[in-house]
Amino acid sequence: MSPNDKIALLNDKARKGWLPGSTKILLTRMVTALPELELAELRRAVAAFDTFTEDNDPYGERDFGAIELGGERCFWKIDYYDRSLRCGAEDPSDTSETMRVLTLMHASEY
Repeated sequence: MSPNDKIALLNDKARKGWLPGSTKILLTRMVTALPELELAELRRAVAAFDTFTEDNDPYGERDFGAIELGGERCFWKIDYYDRSLRCGAEDPSDTSETMRVLTLMHASEY
């Protein structure tokens, strides 16, 4: 398995909530303001997202996506940090050294 394949698999797990302790979720102001049911629907849509193309996933890491929710466009993005969240991760395929930050945002906040 190539490093990008492993990163893609780990990102899929992070989006689905299967990497506890290795994933932080960040909600932007507009997403935080969503009603609880809409936020839950957004989380389900992010977890189920599988529409990766060369345009939205040029490196094959499955770290970004766009979702339409109630007529509004939302983005999600995964970034890689060291465990202290102070600098970028040296090896995003190593879960012992990498913390994934999954950001959910309204498209206007990008």
